[in-house]
Amino acid sequence: MNPLPTHPSNLPFMNRLLSRVALGSTFAIVSSIPLFAAPVDFLTQVKPILESACVNCHGPDQADGELRLDTLEYTLKGGDNGPALVPGKPDESLLFELVTLPEDDSEVMPPKGETLASSQIAVLKQWIEDGAKWPDGVVLESVPRIDFVKHIQPIFEQNCITCHNPDSSKSDFDMTTPEAVQKTAEEPALVAFDPNESGILILMDLPEDDDDLMPPSKDGGPLAKAEIDKVRMWIEQGAIWPDDLGPLKARSKSETGRPESLDKLALVEEIRAHVLKTSVVTVESEMKAYSNVVERSKAEYHMVPVKGGEFTMGSPSSEDDRGKDEGPQVKVKIEPFWMGKYEVTWDEYGPFMITAVDRYKDGAKKVRSEDDTMVDAVSMPTPPYTEMSFGMGQEGFPAISMTQHAASKYCQWLSAQTGHFYRLPTEAEWEYACRAGTNTAYSFGDEIDDLEDYGWFYDNSDGKYQPVGELKPNPWGLYDMHGNVMEWTCDQYDPGFYAMLSSGVVSPHNPIRTLYPTATRGGGWDDDPETLRSAARMGSSPNWKDRDPQLPKSIWYHTDAQWLGFRLVRPLKTPSAEEMHHYWNSGVAGQDE
Repeated sequence: MNPLPTHPSNLPFMNRLLSRVALGSTFAIVSSIPLFAAPVDFLTQVKPILESACVNCHGPDQADGELRLDTLEYTLKGGDNGPALVPGKPDESLLFELVTLPEDDSEVMPPKGETLASSQIAVLKQWIEDGAKWPDGVVLESVPRIDFVKHIQPIFEQNCITCHNPDSSKSDFDMTTPEAVQKTAEEPALVAFDPNESGILILMDLPEDDDDLMPPSKDGGPLAKAEIDKVRMWIEQGAIWPDDLGPLKARSKSETGRPESLDKLALVEEIRAHVLKTSVVTVESEMKAYSNVVERSKAEYHMVPVKGGEFTMGSPSSEDDRGKDEGPQVKVKIEPFWMGKYEVTWDEYGPFMITAVDRYKDGAKKVRSEDDTMVDAVSMPTPPYTEMSFGMGQEGFPAISMTQHAASKYCQWLSAQTGHFYRLPTEAEWEYACRAGTNTAYSFGDEIDDLEDYGWFYDNSDGKYQPVGELKPNPWGLYDMHGNVMEWTCDQYDPGFYAMLSSGVVSPHNPIRTLYPTATRGGGWDDDPETLRSAARMGSSPNWKDRDPQLPKSIWYHTDAQWLGFRLVRPLKTPSAEEMHHYWNSGVAGQDE
């Protein structure tokens, strides 16, 4: 791995900009200062290495070998094999010993294929030799680890190499290899561990109308925020550029090496045709409870009819623990639908989440077969990076920690198999079904003491979710509407949404426009009673996937929301293909924001 310069100058970078030699839209890498001439800085050099390469497996939620590296205290304590850190003594520090093992050693940290570069190991060694100074109160968190080939090479090749190569007449600056970058140096472009001193990143993050923007607006700039974030994190983690990679080559953004996804409106139209042919019940009077089997998983699920009607949405100002977002109350009309008797379980969801199929990040199959059906064309999750039940149980237990997008794609996958249109409920449908004709805080009344008979929450859950359907149902035969797992809806969360509704509005729906926040309902096993009330609302948060090591973050998993699940809704009225497509795909709206 090629070590890039650390701190080429003590002069402010913007002062150096004044005397730079114009190089089209970038700078070069240059440094005459020896690597680590100054003491290693924990916050800017050591912290990014540990957070991106170590804390994911050695943190508060997962501590392989009983070893945690997220605080100084835990690092000094070590794990099964002794202290991880002995200040002043790298050779006696387990942390240093493990990162210097051969790549094929089963104990190497990080594991084979993800080992540290020599320059990163040198940082850790000098830091330990200098006394392993760790500022008081600094707690490390897991962050995505940036790989040059996977994350940075495509950005450079699609946006920079066309102008910055040895044959280009547009610039004398060559970005095709790290050696070429240093050879054509005029001013520092990449300063390892220091994005604020790195000219390339500064120019990538300029306003669209700035003449120095890289790439220029006429050539497709500015880059997407997710791409700029990748470059920033790559620099923070040491700007590691493999020295055996070979020269970078320009390629267009359309050269992705993959076929066009089949999961588009045309697929939805095909599924809708199947639904119209299969779903014979079209009037409310013929709606009955039914059970069905998921063809691909052989798991049984159960649906309960919910007759149409009118109810008052929200809570009165007199209700204990009422949230400001639960009003003003408004009367709404609801069209008939079926709802899942239980929350979707791992038995149903697991075979959708785990498949022996290579997939692109958007869930499309990499290798197609002549035997593929419309079910196979539906995008499905990429493999999770950890066991998603977190040891709480699988058979008969609710599926958890999926994104709203993943839950919606499951609905599409199930619809393609069964010929019934399934989606997530709207907030109005969910509250209507939860209340089941009542107007009290809970579907059983206002007495919190009765909650243990109907819902799993902090006081009675034993610190984990429970099998579905073990407690009493609400008056309409729906189980676990209060507690166990919080449930996704298909609405954008807006605390002021009710104020925009007129009395008597029919089946109100707040379509999703941005990735966060989207609305969830019902409370979960780790919540207090007030969160389980019929009117209680909560918006989703990017914090629900803090531990996701990918960049951009996965569209499939909310690993930090282990109390989050969903249940199905099947409206009596089949919507248009465009509406179906929105229900099943809006969960990735604004993903790059």
